[in-house]
Amino acid sequence: MNPNEHLTLSPAALASWSRRDFLARTGMGFGAMSLAGLMAEEYAAQAAAPTGPLAPKQPHYPAKAKYVIHIFAQGAPSHVDTWDPKPELSKNDDKPLPGLNGVGFGSPFTFKKSGKSGVETSEVFPQLAKHIDEMAVIRSMYTDIPSHEVASVMMNTGSLRLAKPSVGSWVLYGLGSNNQNMPGFISLRPGGVPPGGTQNWQSAFLPGVFQGTSINTSVGNVDQLIENIKNQFTPLSEQRRQLDLVNKLNTIHSQTLQKDAQLEARLEAYEMAFKMQTEATDAFDINKESQATRDMYGTSAQGKQLLIARRLVEKGVRFVQVWDGGWDHHQNLETALANKAQGIDGPAAALLADLKQRGLLDQTLVVWGGEFGRTVTRDRNGGGAPGRDHNNRAFSVWMAGGGVKGGTAYGATDEFGARAVTDKVHIHDLHATMLALLGFDHTKLTYRYNGRDFRLTDNFGNVVKPIIA
Repeated sequence: MNPNEHLTLSPAALASWSRRDFLARTGMGFGAMSLAGLMAEEYAAQAAAPTGPLAPKQPHYPAKAKYVIHIFAQGAPSHVDTWDPKPELSKNDDKPLPGLNGVGFGSPFTFKKSGKSGVETSEVFPQLAKHIDEMAVIRSMYTDIPSHEVASVMMNTGSLRLAKPSVGSWVLYGLGSNNQNMPGFISLRPGGVPPGGTQNWQSAFLPGVFQGTSINTSVGNVDQLIENIKNQFTPLSEQRRQLDLVNKLNTIHSQTLQKDAQLEARLEAYEMAFKMQTEATDAFDINKESQATRDMYGTSAQGKQLLIARRLVEKGVRFVQVWDGGWDHHQNLETALANKAQGIDGPAAALLADLKQRGLLDQTLVVWGGEFGRTVTRDRNGGGAPGRDHNNRAFSVWMAGGGVKGGTAYGATDEFGARAVTDKVHIHDLHATMLALLGFDHTKLTYRYNGRDFRLTDNFGNVVKPIIA
C-alpha cells in the first residue's frame, strides 16, 4: 500500500472507505498524534522544571538521606545523665576524682538496656528508648571551647571565629530545594534570639538565597507565626512588578558599583516572602493535622516545633533546624534535667514514629545534641541541689533515619565520663558524616571566596563510617 495514498484519493474514494479501512490506513497518524501528545507533556515538564540556585541538584554519589531535621539542644545537656552511663562515677559520688577538680557527682538517674540492640538509655527518655534500634548514639563527641555562644556557632557553622555558612546553608547550596515556593532552610526557634544570634543560620559568603529563614514558633496562630507574609494592601501582580524593579536596580548597582551580600540576602528574602504567601500558610498550620497526630506530638512547645518540622519536610524543605534550649543545668540538675527531658522525649519519639509510618524516615536524617557536655563533678561542689559545669571534652549526640545504622553506641569516654577517649568525634567529623549521608564528599563541597576554596569542615573532618548502614 502506498503510504501517501490517502493524500491523493478523491472525496468519492474516501467516502467509500469502511471504518476498518480508515483505521488501518491512518494508524501511523494516530500513533504520531499520541507521540506528539506525550512529547508535549515531556517538553512542558522540562520547561516547568525549576532553574536557578535553588533548583534540585544531584550530590557527588547516591545519597542515603534527602532531608535533615537538626534538633539543637542548646545549653549543653549532661551526657552522663542521658546517653552515657557511668557506674564508676556513681560509685565515687561525693568523693574526690583523680585528675579532676571537685568531688564526683553520680547520676541521679538509672540506665537500662533498651530494644533488641540493648543500648543503655537513661530513665529520663522512656519514649525515645523505644526507638533505640533506629538510633546511633555517639558517646565520644568533643569540641574546642566550652562557651555557649562560641560553641553553638561552632556546632551550627563549623567555625569559632570567622563568620561562615551554617550547615543548613551548605546543604541547600549542595542539593537545592524540592520546593521553589518555600525556603529550603528553615530555623524554628521558640522565642528570642539564641546565643550566637543569626550566625547560627546565616549563609555568610554563600549567596543570600542559601541563608536560613528564622521562624519564632512561640506565637499563636499561623498569621502571627509568619507575620506580614501576606500583603493586605497590594495585589500579587503589583507586588511582582515592584520586586522585578528592585531586582533590576540591584543588578545595575552590582554591575556599576559593587555586589552587596547583605542587600542580595534582603532581596532574596523579599522574593521568598512573595512566593510563600500561599504555600507557607498551609505548611505551618498544624490544625490541618488529624487530632490523633496532634495528640501524638503533644501540646508542648517542642511538640509544636517537631510537628511543623515534619510538615516542612513533607513540603520539600531540605534542612530544618529546631531550637530546643534550656539545658544549662548548673544547679538542681535532678529536677531541672528531668523536666527538660520530658518536654522533648515524647515529641521526638513521635517525630521518629511519624516519619517512619509516612515512609519518610529512611530519607530524613534526624540529629539531636547540644554544643558541649557537662562536668562529672558537682558545679562549685554544689550543696543539696547540685548541677554540672561546662565540659567541652565529652558529650553525646544521637542520629536516626537517613542511612544511620540503628542500635549503635559509638565511641566512649573515660570511666567517669570526663573526656572522650575512644573513637573521638569532633564537630568537623560530625559534619563530614552528615554530608556523607546526604551524598557528599565533604572535601569537595566547596565555594570559592576571596581566592580560596572554603568548605564546611575547613581542612579537617573524617566520616564516622561505623554508624552508616
